[in-house]
Amino acid sequence: MPTGFCLKCRKKVELKNPTETVLKNKAKAIVGTCPTCGTKVYVITGRAK
Repeated sequence: MPTGFCLKCRKKVELKNPTETVLKNKAKAIVGTCPTCGTKVYVITGRAK
C-alpha cells in the first residue's frame, strides 16, 4: 500500500483506494483517501512521458 502525508491529520498514513492519475502539469500522482478523516491525499511520483 502506498503511503502519503495527510495534511489534516498531520501524519503519514496508508492510502485507502489508491489510483494512479496524471495531473495538469503532466506529473504522475497517486490519489487516495486518508482512512482516519477521509481527506484526499496526493503523492507525486514523477513526470509522465
